[in-house]
Amino acid sequence: MINLLDSSTSCVSPNVKAKDVVATKILFMVRKERLDYEELRYIFRKVRKEAKLKRPKARQNPPQVLNDSELKKFFQVIRECGNVEHEIMLRLLFMTAIRVSELANIEVGDVDMAANKIFIRDGKGGKNRYVLFSESLGLPLSIHRQNNPRNKFLFESNWNGKYSVRRIQQIVEKYADKAGIDRIHPHLFRHQMLTWLTRSGLSDAQIQLISGHSSKKSLEVYQHISLQDVEQAYQQAVKGVAI
Repeated sequence: MINLLDSSTSCVSPNVKAKDVVATKILFMVRKERLDYEELRYIFRKVRKEAKLKRPKARQNPPQVLNDSELKKFFQVIRECGNVEHEIMLRLLFMTAIRVSELANIEVGDVDMAANKIFIRDGKGGKNRYVLFSESLGLPLSIHRQNNPRNKFLFESNWNGKYSVRRIQQIVEKYADKAGIDRIHPHLFRHQMLTWLTRSGLSDAQIQLISGHSSKKSLEVYQHISLQDVEQAYQQAVKGVAI
């Protein structure tokens, strides 16, 4: 195998950096040997190992959430369009801070109306958990279930099956377009609610329990907290949301 870290070559100026030499040789090998994706990955791993390179940490920019007026406008547009199921579904997505795939998989029997909580099965990482929903959603959810007695899933399309993740994304995009706010997507609601809970004074431990985030570092901090212990703080926080 060619030694990719050997910078000696008659075709390269001595002023060229070693990393540029390596890149040039890799490009030459790819073209000459017609390497496929897996072979190219192997070469990159080999280069990193020999050069003792570490992968740079991905830069995490803070999520761009909506301001209060944009959030209110978005849900106002949904109400004006008159699709009650869409309104309930997207309000639930926002209020619970669940992922869109988790929303699509909620079955009617997963909803505990008396306790204002929903069982989420096979969430991220295959984990099961409960999430809280706002007391203000209790009556709309009850009426929705009464109007759809044959539903297996809490929200079903006209084809009598659960919504796909892509379909929910399209629904959000449609209302975002009508509201004139092009940066709305389903996962933004999760960031939006967690940001709101933070502003409302909930602790990191409480928010991690509500959101389903798992962190080994903080496990010892919040493992003794039950969902029931944070319900009052959650319900008080979401009362202030104007949508």
